[in-house]
Amino acid sequence: MIRNYLKIAWRSLWKNKTSSLINIAGLATGLTCCLLMVLYMQHELNYDKFQEKGDRIARVIMEYSFNGSPVTKGNFTSTKVLPSFQRNFPEVESGVRMSDPDRLVKYEDKIFMEKKFLYADSIFFQVFSFPLLKGDPAQVLKAPNLVVLSQSAAKKYFGDENPVGKVLQINSSQDIYTVTGVAEDSPSSSQIKFDFIASFSSLGTTQEETYFNANYTTYLLFKNKEGISSLQGKIGSFMKKEMGADPGAYVNYEFEPYTRIHLYSPYDGFEANSNITYIYIIAGIALLVLIIACFTYINLSTARSMERAKEVGIRKVSGAFRLQIFWQFISESFLLTSIALALSFVLIALVLPGFNQLADKQLQLADMSQTSVLVAAALITVTIALLAGSYPALILSKFQPVKVLKGAFKNTASGVWLRRSLIVFQFVISVFLVAATIIIKGQMDYIQNKKLGYERDHVIVMNIDQKIIDKIDHFKTELKEDPNILAVSKANNSPVNIAGGYSMNRADVSAQQAINTRGNPIDDEYVKANGLQIIAGNDLNRQDVLDAKKEDYSKNYYHYIINESAAKALGWQPAEAIGKKMFLGEQRPGEVKAVIKDFHFASLHNSIEPLVLFPGGWGNTLIVKVSGQNLSKTIALLQSKWKQTAPHRPFEYRFMDDDFNKLYDSEKRTAKVFNIFSVIAILLACLGLFGLSAYSAKQRIKEIGIRKVLGASAGNITLLLSNSFIKLVLVAFVIACPIAWFVMNKWLQDFAYRIQISWWMFVLAGILALVIALITVSFQAIKAAIANPVKSLRTE
Repeated sequence: MIRNYLKIAWRSLWKNKTSSLINIAGLATGLTCCLLMVLYMQHELNYDKFQEKGDRIARVIMEYSFNGSPVTKGNFTSTKVLPSFQRNFPEVESGVRMSDPDRLVKYEDKIFMEKKFLYADSIFFQVFSFPLLKGDPAQVLKAPNLVVLSQSAAKKYFGDENPVGKVLQINSSQDIYTVTGVAEDSPSSSQIKFDFIASFSSLGTTQEETYFNANYTTYLLFKNKEGISSLQGKIGSFMKKEMGADPGAYVNYEFEPYTRIHLYSPYDGFEANSNITYIYIIAGIALLVLIIACFTYINLSTARSMERAKEVGIRKVSGAFRLQIFWQFISESFLLTSIALALSFVLIALVLPGFNQLADKQLQLADMSQTSVLVAAALITVTIALLAGSYPALILSKFQPVKVLKGAFKNTASGVWLRRSLIVFQFVISVFLVAATIIIKGQMDYIQNKKLGYERDHVIVMNIDQKIIDKIDHFKTELKEDPNILAVSKANNSPVNIAGGYSMNRADVSAQQAINTRGNPIDDEYVKANGLQIIAGNDLNRQDVLDAKKEDYSKNYYHYIINESAAKALGWQPAEAIGKKMFLGEQRPGEVKAVIKDFHFASLHNSIEPLVLFPGGWGNTLIVKVSGQNLSKTIALLQSKWKQTAPHRPFEYRFMDDDFNKLYDSEKRTAKVFNIFSVIAILLACLGLFGLSAYSAKQRIKEIGIRKVLGASAGNITLLLSNSFIKLVLVAFVIACPIAWFVMNKWLQDFAYRIQISWWMFVLAGILALVIALITVSFQAIKAAIANPVKSLRTE
């Protein structure tokens, strides 16, 4: 019986090649999108699930403010947090403090700048489940200047040799680290990825007894998972007692469950987090694409019901039961869906590299063989086969053979309304996606073109170390001898993203009235190199820098450059602020030398905050402003001078534009996803429209012939056949616009600076969908309109 069903199903598919190809292509595309999202979601939802103690680990988030200013929160803590919490709270079993600076690593003639270099407390491998291939977890980080390598790093530096006991030079010839172990490479689904783990005691900061100087990440291991919420309830009152001596300062902590950080935390860690909302959005879009494909199948199947009515009538007269006919058509649906599934696996193999680049993941084709993915593929296929095949099967199986064989059967009004409703729904999705794409592109263009208050074109950024800093004046002088190099500045951060948190207060008020601010140590060329606009006062000079670099730190005096927001927060007008005394923290007395126009020193998701630029001796960022002429020659000169000044360090550079664009990686990926899926949705909707218009033209071929004989023009006939479909697209446009406005308005709320949604964006989306639909329908309509009426009427 089943064999017979499949044989008949195959014959039916082969006989109706056009509709079969449309259905298979549509379903294969929808299944490909859906299965790729299954792979992606499985990877994201399983993040950090391999950690055996993951449900007992929490990351510490610090929040602080001064004198009632807005609370600042982030993934940073001081070294005091861990020992203090261990002493005072029985819920805490242990913990790990970590830091992730880039480090220069040298072994013999091999020298690399390593980005995945972490410092961690000695019990790192006892808290986290990263298997060691060599070494004792309790001993590998027990003392200063010890380091564990990942399997890949060990291969990179030592080949097939056993690295344990070998020594590496880290940053300088004085920093010699002994390799004590080799760990398995970190899984791609881990928020902590490393090539090097060095002992935290090597930093020499473990004895600091302050809740400030918060430059580290702290993870707490609790005795049980209930301890996380228990400690959260106690920490507020504890910190009030701890900060009792400083009533103007507010410090508190939150605890993020480790396994929720990647998808739910707003604070990035050692890598950028994902967002569960974006995952749901992308998964929803993939599902909508699959629904469009299914609706195309239902539409074409119900439309073809007239052609198969006599087949069903003959089967019923021959003794077939309704259930048998139902399963006959369901088997056709299963066969077609199975072919589409097989094709989707081929498509996945072809598009997976591009999808990995789009999603910034490392998914493997072998992941498709995982049981969960195969089960999901089977369930999706069965569900599609039943849902997409059931309605046509029910319609066809209930035909009355007497009416069918007498020729009295007509396609039902319910079938027509269903097809029209499905077309409307398909184009609602398509118009929504196109409108969303236009709005996202508008916001991204706004970000790229907005005047940020600093110049990022033709600005080169390089990371430097202490050896270069010791020679920085000579290095800058040599570079500026080239006329194409306009300015060279050393700072802690470029203006793209200034993250340092400080407190500031006027000298005529107490320290308890301090205000939160961002701060950035700079030199006397920072303003010029970045094109910042001074609206009051004067730029720093060489003497200002020297005043803040005295051997006796207590004698340092600072000349500050503050932005408009900082001046306002301190209660000064820009011109009034010049020469006013102030403190940055409690140990940096000084005066305001200049006020600069507010500029965006963080993502446009955030409003501009107070900012203080001050001369400082530290900072590992070199900013080189170039003319843009003979750029390759200028970079070659930079490399040549670098080799002379810093032969110990590889020459690496990036453009400030690259740093800026990284702030919006998530939005750019979302924009690409909407671009791709909106194109797919439109194509699938038009694919279904193409099939339906072809069927409609075929059904009305004799009517068209009569109209042409009576004098109707090709234009009249084209309009006649296209009219009903165009009306459906217009209805879809009216429904899609408010949905798109609501969803995209919510998305734009995440940006402090954003575009306004305009009516023309929706009109453009509607016109685009309408034109594409019109072209699709007109192709079949024109073909029918120019056909010879003699051929269609010769049988009458």
